Amino acid sequence: MGSELKSLTGSNGSLAQHEDSPRGVAGALKDERPLLKSDSNAGVAASTESIEEMEKKYAPYVRRDVYGTMGLGPWETKEKILLGIALSILVPIRVVIGMLILVLYYLICRICTLFSAPNRDEEQEDYAHMGGWRRTTVINSGRFLSRAMLFTLGFYWISETHRSSSDQGESRGLRDESERPGAIVSNHVSHLDILYHMSSSFPSFVAKRSVAKLPLVGLISKCLGCVYVQRESKSSDFKGVAGIVTQRIIEAHQNKLSPRMLLFPEGTTTNGDFLLPFKTGAFLAKVPVLPVIVRYPYSRFSPAWDTISGARHIFLLLCQFVNYMEVVHLPAYYPSEEEKENPKLYANNVRKLMAAEGNLTLSEIGLAEKRVYHAALNGMFSQS
Repeated sequence: MGSELKSLTGSNGSLAQHEDSPRGVAGALKDERPLLKSDSNAGVAASTESIEEMEKKYAPYVRRDVYGTMGLGPWETKEKILLGIALSILVPIRVVIGMLILVLYYLICRICTLFSAPNRDEEQEDYAHMGGWRRTTVINSGRFLSRAMLFTLGFYWISETHRSSSDQGESRGLRDESERPGAIVSNHVSHLDILYHMSSSFPSFVAKRSVAKLPLVGLISKCLGCVYVQRESKSSDFKGVAGIVTQRIIEAHQNKLSPRMLLFPEGTTTNGDFLLPFKTGAFLAKVPVLPVIVRYPYSRFSPAWDTISGARHIFLLLCQFVNYMEVVHLPAYYPSEEEKENPKLYANNVRKLMAAEGNLTLSEIGLAEKRVYHAALNGMFSQS
């Protein structure tokens, strides 16, 4: 489901479609340039700045694993041997098992949706509000098979930490703790984030409308309750999607049977060491949110999707014998009255909390700078 996505930001900056993840939060189309294509501005940057200077300037997107910038090396002889062994033995096994898991879950979703009409609302279509045994089967099998997929990809152990409100004192301004959080807000490092959250809480999220038409994946996305956005649509569609997302968050807040929304307020992926400015889309509903921090410790390959192409990222990921993931679940954040009336304040306070609890560095650059960095690197490697 991965693709080179385009930036989608609303005129008020409230929601953003993820540039380089399979799914994201919707907004209005702003820039059609592919991430890894160079342009004249990037060419100037490449000619006037060294890689070291750019790495300091665009630190949240810098890869520091053994496979080098953009995963293009140079690779040591040892790595070439390990990749060769993995390519001939490990990769075929993982591909076959991964496809079997995908097909199995598709069949489960197909059986559970037989003779069941999907919910249709403003060009949206989903099965997220099925009840009874159907919904229970979809959720439980989805969580189990998502974890099985991560296991297949080498994530044999996932370190999970659940922080309590007492660990953080009363500085967060907690309110009525009987209120149910309506959204999960997470930092965004890799497309693997989606699989983890599916295995953990099985939330709904936002995806391109074309995802709904994909073989196998399309039906699965409808069972997840995806909110679909048309990439080419203008502001009218943005307002519709923003309203649907807010409505879904409120529904999840009020009804425990409604799936929570998963939102990545940074709007794009980083290398996992930084936290970018938050969009306000997850905070417009004025309800509590659940902050989650995901990190990928590594010794050889970084699972972060930063300056590496999707195909190369998946290839190197499949070649790793073991991968690691650490997750910190923070207690629900209950906004104050001031935060409810000021979504930017609400978003910024949650961001500061996540940075402090996850030992992440706050950065003020965003997707625009990521485009420039990617394009400049692409220009450099093209010339060399």
